[in-house]
Amino acid sequence: MQSKNTKFKQLALAAAVTGALAAPAMAQTSVTVSGLVDAFAGSVRYAGDASSKAVLNSGGMTTSWFGFKGTEDLGGGLKANFQLTSFFQADSGTQGRFPGDTLFSRDANVGLAGSFGEVSLGRGLAPNFLPMILFNPFGDSFNFSPLVLQHQVPLFNADFSKRFAASVAGDTGWSNQIKYTTPSFGGLTANLHYQFGEAAGNNGKNNVGANVLYFNGPLSLTAFYHKVKVNNPLDTPDLQTTNGYGEQKAWFVGGGYDFGVAKLYATYDKTTHDIALEDKTASLGLSVPVGAGKILAGYAQTKRSAGGADVKRQTTTVGYDYALSKRTDVYAMLMNDRLTGFDAGNSFGLGIRHGF
Repeated sequence: MQSKNTKFKQLALAAAVTGALAAPAMAQTSVTVSGLVDAFAGSVRYAGDASSKAVLNSGGMTTSWFGFKGTEDLGGGLKANFQLTSFFQADSGTQGRFPGDTLFSRDANVGLAGSFGEVSLGRGLAPNFLPMILFNPFGDSFNFSPLVLQHQVPLFNADFSKRFAASVAGDTGWSNQIKYTTPSFGGLTANLHYQFGEAAGNNGKNNVGANVLYFNGPLSLTAFYHKVKVNNPLDTPDLQTTNGYGEQKAWFVGGGYDFGVAKLYATYDKTTHDIALEDKTASLGLSVPVGAGKILAGYAQTKRSAGGADVKRQTTTVGYDYALSKRTDVYAMLMNDRLTGFDAGNSFGLGIRHGF
C-alpha cells in the first residue's frame, strides 16, 4: 500500500499539472459583466402636449442597460469577441426601451478582430448612433439631448394628423447585420454596415450605411450615411407609416473642438425620402468644466418640408452634470421644446446615474 505521504505528493503533482494546463486558457479568455442604471424625477412637457406631467422615469442621461462582453485570444493577433446587451427601464423594471422591444436590443453579436480590423455578425449599433451621441454634449440622452430627441424621438402627443416623426429612421441598432470596423489610421476609423433583408428578391429590409470617426488631440470629426427601408427590430408605425414613406436616405457631418476651458460641438444633416418629405437638422453644443462637473448646453433645429408645407422644431437644453465618483454622477436638466403650430413645452429633471 502507498503511504499517506506518497498519496499526498501524487495529488499535489496532479493539481500542479492541471493548474499549469488550465492557466494559459484562463489567461486567454475574458468575460465581463457591466451595466448602467439611470433614473430621474421631474416634469415633462414636449411641444404639442396639452399639459405637463410629473414623472419618475428611467434614462434621463443614458438608457439603462446591462450586458456581457467576452473575448478569447486565438493567437497570432486574432481574437474572438461577443456582446450581449439588454436595455431596461429602471423606474419599473420593465425589459427594453419600449413595449415589445427585443431582449438584447443593444447588442447580440459575435465576431473576429485582428490587425485587419474587426468583423461582427448579429445585432449591433447602427451607423447613425456613434456620430449622434459623441458629437453633442448630452451624449445618448433620449430625454434631454436636443439632437437625439429630434433624430430619434417622435412627438407622440401631438395632433396625430400633424405628428412630428423622428427625423432619422432605421433605429439606433440594426438586426441581421454584418459590420466591418477598420483599424485606426492616425485617429481615423470607419464602420461599414449591411443589414440582410432575409427575403426573396427585392422585398427584404436591406439597409446599408457607413460612418467615419476621427479623434486627434482636441479636434474630433465625424460623418455618416445610410439608406434604410424600415425600422428594426420592429416595424414601428409612428415613423414611416405615419408619414407614408418607405425609404430614407440620410447624411450627417459633425465636429468638435476642446479648448480646455470649454468644448464646442456642431452638426448638420439632411434626410430625403421616396415621397416629398425632407428634413434638415442643425445642432450646436457646449460643455464647460466647472468644479467636479460640467455645465452643458445644446440647441437643435429641424426644418421639415413635407408636400409644400414647412414646419420647424426647435429644442434647447441647459444643465449641470456633477461627478460624485468615477462611476456615479447626479444631474439637473432644463429643456424647452417648440414646434410650428403647437404650444411650447418645458421640462426639467433631477437624476442619478451609476455604472457598474
